[in-house]
Amino acid sequence: MAAPRYKALVDAFAADIRTGRLAAGVRLPTHRALAAREGIAVVTATRVYAELEAMGLVSREQGRGTFVRDIAVPAGHGIDQQAVATDAVDLNFNCPSLPGQADLLRRALREAATSGDLESLLRYQPHRGRPQDRASVARHLVRRGITADADRILITNGAQHGLAVTVMAALDAGDVVAVDALTYPGFKVLAHALRLDPEPIPTTADGPDLDALERLCATRPVRAIYTMPTLHNPLGWVMPAADRIRLIEIARRYGPLLIEDASYAYLVENPPPPLAATAPDITVHVSGLSKSVATGLRVGFAVAPPSMVPSLERAIRATTWNTPALTTAIACRWLDDGTVDRLEARKRDDAEARQAIAGQELAGLPLIGHPSSYFTWLPLPDDARADRLTATLARRHISVATAEPFTTSARTPQAIRLALGSTDLDSLRSTLRTVRRAAVEDAFA
Repeated sequence: MAAPRYKALVDAFAADIRTGRLAAGVRLPTHRALAAREGIAVVTATRVYAELEAMGLVSREQGRGTFVRDIAVPAGHGIDQQAVATDAVDLNFNCPSLPGQADLLRRALREAATSGDLESLLRYQPHRGRPQDRASVARHLVRRGITADADRILITNGAQHGLAVTVMAALDAGDVVAVDALTYPGFKVLAHALRLDPEPIPTTADGPDLDALERLCATRPVRAIYTMPTLHNPLGWVMPAADRIRLIEIARRYGPLLIEDASYAYLVENPPPPLAATAPDITVHVSGLSKSVATGLRVGFAVAPPSMVPSLERAIRATTWNTPALTTAIACRWLDDGTVDRLEARKRDDAEARQAIAGQELAGLPLIGHPSSYFTWLPLPDDARADRLTATLARRHISVATAEPFTTSARTPQAIRLALGSTDLDSLRSTLRTVRRAAVEDAFA
């Protein structure tokens, strides 16, 4: 009977994919070929592949066929640090760290233990942070080109939480949000969880295609534009000042909120002014210290128009009540005494050194990135398969990300992102040498 046969085929394919007998990147037979091979109708073969796709085991590409997906990272989860094998070199997830940071934490904890207001850190805090802590953030933001009263600042549990409360406060299910065709996976997860309607904007070498964005805003009710103008993840662009002005003009003409993600902006020296500096009345600027100081230091901040502060504060209350008082106190102490500025300067130097190594070891490959970024993007030829390359690298104990977690459009480009910040320099050099060999053999042959 058709139904049992269809189910049996789905189960057989699923078992072969999950056990690795069908490797990531393998092209499956066409619907017609599968139907002929198994003695079933073409419509039944189509149903088999549709169910496998719904299970996250295969992907269909128009004009190319159906391919086995890389299931090391579950569908919809984005880049997952936990998916990296313990014996693998991690070029998947960035966790930049510098020698001596643990000693800084020990010293800060000793100082906190002897401070006069230690008792206050055991109590609930104001939802958007203590006034003195928000003032510390305000002074820090001045050095980033943003002048904002402490009353416009909200302290969050990292930049991801800042993005989450912004979306919760400003948008409703079904709202259209313009996003880059390749964008930060964490925002994709938010959009899915809160049932937003993300509309992908094509990219150029310097940022989003603003003509395409304007056409979208003219034809659909875009409620927000999510953007990373200073050091885009994963493409590393820094949007020129003129393009920032035009982006703001589009937002003013059509009314969407600008959500500016500045998580990696600290790596760029003397960038054009942030959107929040030029258009503070229509921009929520979100950043944090996870990348610039330590990923475990979950302290972020949002700068919002005054009219939005109450709704953002309610979203913080609904999600975490307040940020952990001890880590916020340590972070603000480091903001005030120059520790954050010194760490950021050292990390810029560190990222530049890593990019130089990537340029040397991957010379001749079409890399896309920024000279002081902790990641680089490697597009592959049209007939190559990123899944197959990542599987090859996984067998060599190297973990990288494909374009899938970053993609918001219907077609996923064949590319990999290499995170450069989670391994020592010697290991990075030898690992990238292996990546080059694998890429040349598998994709650029």
